[in-house]
Amino acid sequence: MERFVSVTGIAAPIPAANIDTDVIMPKQFLKGVDRSGLDRGLFHDLRFDAAGQENPGFVLNQAPWREARFLVVGENFGCGSSREHAVWGLRQLGIRALIGTSFAGIFFDNCARNGLLAITVGEAALAQIMGCASNPKANRLTIDLPSQSIEMSGCAGIRFDIDIPRKEALIEGRDAIGETLRYQEDIKAFEHSYLRANPWLL
Repeated sequence: MERFVSVTGIAAPIPAANIDTDVIMPKQFLKGVDRSGLDRGLFHDLRFDAAGQENPGFVLNQAPWREARFLVVGENFGCGSSREHAVWGLRQLGIRALIGTSFAGIFFDNCARNGLLAITVGEAALAQIMGCASNPKANRLTIDLPSQSIEMSGCAGIRFDIDIPRKEALIEGRDAIGETLRYQEDIKAFEHSYLRANPWLL
């Protein structure tokens, strides 16, 4: 999993509330098991018209937001079904973090498992960040995870809270398998001692 320490990039505003996972990753892109092509599927019905051409009115098709690394989103982002493909698609398109007031629970956990930082801030802070993200001259942010801060051109810095285990896993680039492997010697020692105490299991 890619580490997240300090990342600088463009933030794109997507302010609508209750954007569900079917909007983020439509169902026709759930057929594969190799995750390929999910960057094309991300926000597909918003990014493309019926003929497959880019919709110039969608923010991620506009300069400079086409190169966005962060999305500033409306409340309850990622609601709906639990499809992990939505997070995979965001990562494939190069999105490193989401900033919003609230995220759907399963989606929020899927973000953590796949190296996508989901930051929850208050309404006043979100309004400030959304304003900066909407301004082509001020939409470049730096998110520093060790200090839990967001720095923006022309805007006051904002601090955010995050659970310590989630923070450490993102900084170290450690997924669930990596977390388990941290204890592999303890696991081996338990296996040996357990089998010695219960030899009939051999």
